[in-house]
Amino acid sequence: MASPTRVAIGEVVGAHGTRGELRVRWLGDGPENLLRVPRIAIGRAADDGEARWYEVTSAAPGRGREVRIELEGVETREAAAALAGLVLIADVANLEPLPPGEHYWYEWIGCTVLASDGRRLGTVQTLWDAGAHDVLVVEDENEPSRGPLLLPVAEALLREVDVAGRRIVIEVPEGLLDPVA
Repeated sequence: MASPTRVAIGEVVGAHGTRGELRVRWLGDGPENLLRVPRIAIGRAADDGEARWYEVTSAAPGRGREVRIELEGVETREAAAALAGLVLIADVANLEPLPPGEHYWYEWIGCTVLASDGRRLGTVQTLWDAGAHDVLVVEDENEPSRGPLLLPVAEALLREVDVAGRRIVIEVPEGLLDPVA
């Protein structure tokens, strides 16, 4: 699975004011990418071929986990409200560079997950924000009938993250892979 060229960086939660400004909840650890991208698409998902591209005319922090964004061509409250529930999509090339050892979620999707003893566990399908730790949702290649493996992204369990080599090695404590009764 090749790395994507576009990723979802926010979700429209509603309109702000009367001039078409969007209230956008950021996806990820912070609002930096929403505040800096010059151009975004709005669609159902990052791979939505029908997503429409817009020039960003302004972006500013909003309340809570939100950013207020103005887009060229979205000029009324009704037009902004009609976009609620859709995602903002950015070109990967426009994302803020991360420090060494940090990764965007999209970089993990499609990586092979191995146990530290060499067992192949599966392939990362997505990640979930679960509060204390993010969770890798891994297609279980050994017992696919039981559904995906849910593996915590905890520093104590990660042994290697090689996004260029498309592999993640984790320590598997006793009971982590046991089926839920």
